[in-house]
Amino acid sequence: MIENRNEFLSKIAKQLGRPQPTSRPERNFSFSPQHQVLANATQEELVDALVEQCKNIHTKAITTTTADLVATLKQVVTDYKATSVITSTDQRFADFGVLPLITEHWPQQEVATHQWQERCGQDNITFAERADVGIMVSEMTLAESGTAVLFSDKDKGRSISFLPQNSIILIPKSTIVPRMTQAATTISAMIERGEQVASCVNFITGPSNSADIEMILVVGVHGPIKMAYIIIEDQ
Repeated sequence: MIENRNEFLSKIAKQLGRPQPTSRPERNFSFSPQHQVLANATQEELVDALVEQCKNIHTKAITTTTADLVATLKQVVTDYKATSVITSTDQRFADFGVLPLITEHWPQQEVATHQWQERCGQDNITFAERADVGIMVSEMTLAESGTAVLFSDKDKGRSISFLPQNSIILIPKSTIVPRMTQAATTISAMIERGEQVASCVNFITGPSNSADIEMILVVGVHGPIKMAYIIIEDQ
């Protein structure tokens, strides 16, 4: 039950200097501007848009090749002065040739590593809480906003990207899309095909930050203080 509706609308119309509407406006959804943003961009242009947006979200963007990925990842972890690293258990680490770095090289360099696994239970979260760096692989990344899309599952805990002090997200170049519109369409198509979709889908746009208090931006309020995107030339 809506009370005083006409009086309320009359006041708004008066303040706007407009006559009060007497009928509902026609709904026209034929215009879909959300599909036009970066619609004709090449993959290279999407990379450029993503790198540019990273400047606005306090995120370091690094482009590399599959061949140079191990060296690039080593350097970023070294720059963070990390002594502990947690990663998801993701087949793509092996595909990109990064697995020996995680399981052999870093432990030999006195960098403690842990791969999130269901059987480890609470130990996964305990390690993540103390880790200097968390590393995940993005499923999709939105060029317009600089948002990485992460699917959580039993071997890809969401704590990996939330609890460590620093976060590194590997971004296959081929998975960069223009904006949220394409990500939502992709996820909807997966559901329609009957594919398994993560019960938790995280959209992460740079390190955590807030400007709630006096509009003063504070980075690292409730998550990673620093974030790096490593964009991998995988095409």
